[in-house]
Order: sequence, then C-alpha cells, then structure tokens
Amino acid sequence: MAINILDNIDLRQLGQQLQQARKKAGLTQADAAKLIDAARTTLVAIEKGERRLKPTELIKLARAYRCAVSDFVHSAPAVEPLTVQFRMAYQKDSQSSNDIDATVERFETFCRYYRELEQIMNAPLPRNDPPEYNVKGMPIDEMAKSLAAKERQRLGLGDGPIPRLRDVLEQSVGLRIFYLAMPSTKHSYSGLYSYSEELGGCIAINVNHPEERRRWSLAHEYLHFLAHRRKTIVDYDNQYQRKPESEKLADSFADHFLMPSSGLLNQFTDIRQAQNKFTPTNLFTLAHYYGVSIAALTQRLESMKLLPSGTGKRLIDRGLKVRKVQQELGLEELPQRTDVVPLHYQHLAIEALDQGLITEGRFAIFLGVDRLEARRIAETLREYSSGEEDAQLDLLEA
Repeated sequence: MAINILDNIDLRQLGQQLQQARKKAGLTQADAAKLIDAARTTLVAIEKGERRLKPTELIKLARAYRCAVSDFVHSAPAVEPLTVQFRMAYQKDSQSSNDIDATVERFETFCRYYRELEQIMNAPLPRNDPPEYNVKGMPIDEMAKSLAAKERQRLGLGDGPIPRLRDVLEQSVGLRIFYLAMPSTKHSYSGLYSYSEELGGCIAINVNHPEERRRWSLAHEYLHFLAHRRKTIVDYDNQYQRKPESEKLADSFADHFLMPSSGLLNQFTDIRQAQNKFTPTNLFTLAHYYGVSIAALTQRLESMKLLPSGTGKRLIDRGLKVRKVQQELGLEELPQRTDVVPLHYQHLAIEALDQGLITEGRFAIFLGVDRLEARRIAETLREYSSGEEDAQLDLLEA
C-alpha cells in the first residue's frame, strides 16, 4: 500500500512539497511536529529529505494541510490521450466529432482517474486478455459463432443467458467499462471502444439506452476488443451506407454471444413441445430470459429457421407496443447496474478515502458527482464492503 510507495519516493522532493503545503496551510514547523508527536528538528529533517516519513505521519500531515496523500506521492499518471485516437477514427464526419467530443473527453478523464487510483492503492486491475483473434478472410457468421463459443467456454458461461454481462466483462476479463450519457442529436450513439497497452480495453456505453440495447452494445464492443483490438471505434446508428465486415462480425458475435445456438434451440424446442406452438407471448418471455430486445430475438430465430422469414416485420407493421406488452405480462425490468464507473474503480476510491489517501473532494471528483452524492455513495460502498466481510466470516465459521 502507501508504505511501498514511500519506500521508493524521492525524499527531497517530498520534503519540498510538504514544506510548501505547510506554509500554505499557515502552520509552523513546531505546529506540524506536534501533529506527528515529533520534535521540531525531526520535522526539519523531513522537509530537507533527510528523514524518511512513516505512512501514518504522512496521512496526519496531509489532513492538517488539507491535501490528499496522493498529492504528495503521486502525480497524475501519463495515459495516452484517447481523444486523439477517437478524432482520427471519425474525422470523416465533422458533425459526429463535434457531437461526441465532450463524451470522449469525459471517457478519457475517467480512464486516467482509474490509473491514478490503481497507483494510489498499488492495486492494478487484474486483466484476463485472450490473444487477439485473427479473423481476416474468415466467413463472418461462422467466425462469430466460433468466437462466441470460445469466449463463453473461457469465461465459464455455459450456453445459457448472461444476466450481468457488465460484471462478467469487468471482473472476469478486466475491461474498463463506463456508462456515460451520450448526446441525442441526428446520431444515436451506442458505444465507444479504445485500447492501449497500459490501460487494456476501454469501453463506454450509452446509459440513456434501454438495458437490452446496452447489453447488445456491450457485446458488440467486446468483439472489437477480441478481434480489432487496436482499432478505435465510435458506434452510432446509420453511420454506414455499406456496413464493413468488421461491423457485421461484431453484430453477428453479439447474436451468438448473447443467444448461443444450442441453448436457444433447446429453449425454443421445449416451448413448442409443451404448447404445440410458439406464440408472441413466448417471444416476449424468451427475449426477457436472454436479456435482449424483441427485434434481436426475432431476427435470431429467423436466421436459425425457427420462425418464418419476415415475422419481425409483421409484428412491427401490426403496431406492437413492446413496453406495454411487457408490463401486461408482468415481466420485470432486467437486472442492471448503471453506475458511471466500474465496481473495482469504486472500491479503490472508497478504500483510498477511508485510508486518508484522498480527500472527500477528490473522492467526489473521481466518481464524477457532487459532495452530497459522493457521501451517499461512500456510505453505500461501506455497507457493501461490510456485508462482504460478514459473509466471508460466516463462511469461515460454518
């Protein structure tokens, strides 16, 4: 933790920073020495870089100087700017560039904050990157099916639904996933993807979309991580006159990853055998089971020759009100976590706050909220951590 950092820090530089912060806070060397139960000469030696500081002493001084410990032991980590990559990726459409620039900059900021928290806590994000898959020249649907099966096997997902897809990709793969509000202009943005050796895969999903679409977008962006790792992507509706193979592959992968053929076929067959037919009601319950939209499931079943071609179009032509039917059938909203930042990020932030390594103000900045909301989030995270510890104790005592 902090002790590891202090063992390798430039003591003279740290001493100068502490001296400047003390003077700015209006404290004398004698005042500061009392805070750490030391003689004034000890404080003088610390500020000259002649005496190594203990972690507890640094925490006390930082609090007295109204600073974060990270102000003394870390500078903001250098992260390759994502903005430049994204601008290169969509420079052909200046309007889309202007629309999304603020979101890209916010995305970049959160990625930088993530690295800063990892450095403060000496807790890098565990990554489980597979080798980048070579898909060049391969049949799109067969390649997508193969990749989906390999990833499901690698992650131990079987052939059923993936209820909490975001959690799986954050915790089992080590992707940095953010849910951000994206502009609603002539383009409907669904997701952003970028990669660097330092950060790994970084994804932003449009939080304003329904959960079914967010899950689809996440699976789509995951394919880019698997097969187009170093290519920056900005996805939005109707961006292609002729969709490139890379996007066709991402769409097909999302089909197979969210609704694997074997599991879907079994579910469909069981329904048909039990009822001797497959009704629109069954379509709704099956879509809810897999956490996908009616349109996505219908298209998938049509492609598998389980529903007649054009079924989805006929439902649309009949004016089907999806949300209304879902409510009438009592289908609850899908489990979702729409937090702006990942869980690992949140826990690093609350641990840094509770250990005095960052201030409450810095904690709020890291989470992108005001101080009042930051306090509420902090209490929730503390309760969650306490509950985890109690569960672990119960397991040990059982």
